[in-house]
Order: sequence, then structure tokens, then C-alpha cells
Amino acid sequence: MAFGGLGGVREEPMAEMNVIPLVDIMLVLLVIFIITAPALTHAVKVDMPQASSAPSETTPDTITLSIDAAGQLYWNDAPLEYAALQERLANVVRADAETEVHLRAEKTTPYDQVARVMAAGRNAGIARLGFVMEPDK
Repeated sequence: MAFGGLGGVREEPMAEMNVIPLVDIMLVLLVIFIITAPALTHAVKVDMPQASSAPSETTPDTITLSIDAAGQLYWNDAPLEYAALQERLANVVRADAETEVHLRAEKTTPYDQVARVMAAGRNAGIARLGFVMEPDK
């Protein structure tokens, strides 16, 4: 028999191990892992666009707007004032609504200059505006 009597002295060691504390600990760990496992694998699902390293083709009706570090705007390499930009873009949209505009800006160009050009293009109705960058070396 595994259990001794109430008043008797046991001379032999107990042959069975008490596994109830072990089972209790394992159940607590199981509950903890069930609760924390979904939190460890939580991630925001974002459909990322695929980048292409192929250069885009420039057609004759593509307009290139360039902004240098000083904030000077150029329309196909000819200087242009920001005040005339929206009207000139609106004329282009009236002539051909599918005209592409490629925007080139130096690294040190202030963001507000780029934002002004983008806003003028949007207000003029430009549907296709792309950013031109130099490929990594």
C-alpha cells in the first residue's frame, strides 16, 4: 500500500510520486501560452506595392517638372514661376487628359516646394504624377 497508517511509522520509502502539483503547473502554463500566443503573432496586414527597377519610358507628351535645392521650378528644363504652374498644367490637361507629369527634386529640396507642385497638379486635374529618382548604385 502506498499510504501509511495514521499512527504507524513507515520504514520503507514511498514508491509513488505525487503528480498533482506537476499537473497544476502544466495547466497554468498551458493557459498562459494559449492567452499570449495570439498576441505574439499579431501584425498589421498591409498590401505592399511591388517596386520595379525598370526605367520608365519618356514619351514626347511627358512633362518633366524639376525643383532644384534652392526651390526654383523648371518646366522641361525651362524656368517657371509657381504662380503660373497651375494654369499651365490646366492647359495641358485640357489638351490631353492622359499626359504624364514626372516630378524631379533634389534631396535637399524643402518638402513644402514639392507639396506645392503636387497640389497644383491635383488642382489642375493631373491624373498621372510620378516621382523620378536615381537608382541606387
